[in-house]
Parts: sequence; C-alpha cells; structure tokens
Amino acid sequence: MQEGKVIASASRQLKSHEKNYPTNDLELATIVFALKIWCHYLFDEKCHVYSDNKSLKYLMTQKDLNLRQRRWLEFLKDCELVINYHPGKANVVADALSRKSLFVLPARNAQLCMPDDGLILAELKVRPLFLQQIYEA
Repeated sequence: MQEGKVIASASRQLKSHEKNYPTNDLELATIVFALKIWCHYLFDEKCHVYSDNKSLKYLMTQKDLNLRQRRWLEFLKDCELVINYHPGKANVVADALSRKSLFVLPARNAQLCMPDDGLILAELKVRPLFLQQIYEA
C-alpha cells in the first residue's frame, strides 16, 4: 500500500511440499515471497509488514529457529523490515477478500457475499466486449 491505497498485489498456489509447513512458516514464506518480488522498490526504505500471526513480531529475536526460518531470516536482514502484529478481527479488508461467495449471478457476471457480521460485499467482473464477440463467433 502507498498513501492508504493498494498499488500492487501478488498471489500463487502453495507448492506440494509447502502444504506441510506449519502456520508460522507459511506466514513467513508469504512475507519472503512478497519481498522477493518488490525488494528493488524497497531499497533503502523502511518496510512495515502487518501480520495477524503474533509470533512473527518476535522473529528477529528468537533463538531457536529451524533451518528454513534461518535462511529466510538472512534474506529479511537485507531489508529494513518491521513486522507488526495486527489482530485478524481488526483486518476487515483482508477478511472481506478471503470470504467465499454466497452465490453467483452469471447473467450479470457478478458475485454477492454476505459474511456473518451482516456486511454485504459485491463484486462485478467486467470483460472487454471484443473478447465476448470472439467467443460468440
């Protein structure tokens, strides 16, 4: 985020061996993945990472780390990184993005989601008209 607005995002599926990682390692792998993509933008800048995993906040001062965490920590030391704890319930944006859709409206190509807290989220997907014409042809 920059000035309170999302400027980039990235995602990927877990590799088969990563499915067996503990939660702490998965959260740390996510941070490392993002920093590898954008580290050249963050050169000589202090980077704040917010996670709902409280133990990551103390990663830099822990003594007992596994080999994977030690390798990642060497990479993270090159960045000016500050990992802050942000409770999961307070992170409304990420919570809304991770919700499953209630139903799909295919005619309008929209999705409507209603989480337990009563909020209603709508997503409208727009496709260029020329792609639709190609499909029909």
